[in-house]
Amino acid sequence: MHIHATTVAGILHNGKAAIAGDGQATLDKTILKSTVQKVRKLGKGDILAGFAGSTADAFTLFEKFEDKLGQYNGNLERAAIELAKEWRTDQYLKKLEALLIVMNKEKILLISGQGDVIEPDDQIITIGSGGSYALSAARMLKKHAPHLSAKTIAEEAIHAAADIDIYTNHNLTVLEID
Repeated sequence: MHIHATTVAGILHNGKAAIAGDGQATLDKTILKSTVQKVRKLGKGDILAGFAGSTADAFTLFEKFEDKLGQYNGNLERAAIELAKEWRTDQYLKKLEALLIVMNKEKILLISGQGDVIEPDDQIITIGSGGSYALSAARMLKKHAPHLSAKTIAEEAIHAAADIDIYTNHNLTVLEID
């Protein structure tokens, strides 16, 4: 049984990038911690990353991704592709259970252990058990309240998910780069 963390939302909007994550970590049906840091700045502070899934696995993947960023001179897309390839083929890494969102001001990507690197059409990615609720909220806010900041949209998307999903809470960490 793994300790799982959810929910994270990443948004590119009006020239800014923001990522928000709730703080809940669960083991089966029990809340273990309500203040997990699921989002962080990487590189030189110009990359945002967040995870959902097994917490220990995600921290390993953050380190691997940061290594790839260094190896490819901060090139987000190349680092993401190389991490996905290694994650899919390495015997140890392929057992890791997590999803990553990585982003800079220009690009947002989802990375999975199946070798996927996905760039969404609408510049919104949400992951975790409350991800679909957060995605719906973020899309509506971006469409109907375009004056809102990326940070506000990401934050409100997670709050919407926390109102519905029992594995998502309102203890948020929100990061932004512009």
